[in-house]
Amino acid sequence: MGNRILRIDNVRKTVNYLKKNGLAGTFYAAAERVQEEKKADYRYLLPDKQTLEEQRQGTADYPYLFSIVTPAYETKETHLREMIASVQAQSYTRWELVIVDASAGSAVERTVRQVIHETGDLRIRYSRLSENKGIAENTNAGIDLAGGDYIALLDHDDFITPDALYEMACCVHRGRQQGRPSALLYSDEDKYDEGAQTLVFPNKKKNFNLDLILSNNYICHFMVVEAGLMKRLKLRGDYDGAQDYDLVLRVVDSLWEEDALTPQTARICHIPKVLYHWRSHRDSTALNTGSKTYAYEAGRRALADFCAGRGIRAAVEHSLHLGFYRIVYEPDLLEARRDAGMTGGRILDGKGRIFAGGYDEAGRCLFEGLPARFTGGSTHLAALRQDCAAVDIRCMRLRKELQPLYLEITGLPYREKSVRLKEGRATKTIRLADVSGLTCDEAGYRKLGMALGEAVRREGYLVVWDPGITIQL
Repeated sequence: MGNRILRIDNVRKTVNYLKKNGLAGTFYAAAERVQEEKKADYRYLLPDKQTLEEQRQGTADYPYLFSIVTPAYETKETHLREMIASVQAQSYTRWELVIVDASAGSAVERTVRQVIHETGDLRIRYSRLSENKGIAENTNAGIDLAGGDYIALLDHDDFITPDALYEMACCVHRGRQQGRPSALLYSDEDKYDEGAQTLVFPNKKKNFNLDLILSNNYICHFMVVEAGLMKRLKLRGDYDGAQDYDLVLRVVDSLWEEDALTPQTARICHIPKVLYHWRSHRDSTALNTGSKTYAYEAGRRALADFCAGRGIRAAVEHSLHLGFYRIVYEPDLLEARRDAGMTGGRILDGKGRIFAGGYDEAGRCLFEGLPARFTGGSTHLAALRQDCAAVDIRCMRLRKELQPLYLEITGLPYREKSVRLKEGRATKTIRLADVSGLTCDEAGYRKLGMALGEAVRREGYLVVWDPGITIQL
């Protein structure tokens, strides 16, 4: 039954996508989705009892209290029990679960109270809200009650892995020992197919990446925020539906020290491990992305607010994919943002596949071999701006202050040329570095690009890869 629901939802999403993006766009999206599902071979491995006991003993002296805040509304009893049981199963024991209930009916309230009473666990706190003020304000009521050092957000119909708080506590401990107390922590996640009762679609996330978070809230679940920061920022009701995204953006904004080029990313910790199971059922956004379309507009407004607050002249647009955005800078990314030192795009081969462009620290090409019309799967990473180690020297541009680096590395003065790019049926003209004086093989171009990227980052600037900039050699 679960797989049937997933297939029906895929059909529904395909129809909606066709209306929005046309036949060609839908064809490529469907083809990529089929390939992605064929490659999917995922099995979540539950930590064994011995491992969990070792975790429990190893962190017994840790002083960090985690407050898990869960806003409840008309919660199904089975979901409630599973959520609570997942918290009680934690190998790290210093936690409290704060459930704030805005359900309309007294029968639901009695059920919630009874379920909590049956646990006999004094770490579980319950607060009945007098009215439903929306997800943000309901959650804020729980944040006000939280007494922990860190506050985690857990939806009432989801659940966490038994080592979730252990991993968070270890990350907090490492950060404090190294003199960089964690402000924001997040983990990988997967989805729980309620009908098939199986875990599917793992979302393995990147470490914190400023330009990526300015394209999509890839952080999502499981998210933990330092309590003082959370209580100061709270959630904003004007962004209901995208309240978590708005919170992440404001946390990032708070980590910018005065006159610093970039935020203190060392205080944002990614735990590359699935610690959160996001329940997929007919009404959840995990399964039906169209169930809360207002959330995507709220996300766009949150991103626009972030840009305005940072003094970035830009407009924020919805991309072709729900929940993913593109910032249109005025007049240019390098001029609009003082933190960006170099920007570059992707280079296609004769078959229309990526063979050069953005590079990671090991010199590997991002999305190498991917057809230009593909987006990188359900996360659409290949279609999103993101920071990287370097970009190809043949498809890049440097900000004015850094142009002397080009001369140091290549031995040639930095010059630019106008390039006309095709964007759908339209064309646009941009400026790129003129590399006509260079004579290199592919390895040589990559070596120069890596050296330039390293030099730019050493100066404290970001290297931004933009798939909207595409050239074909």
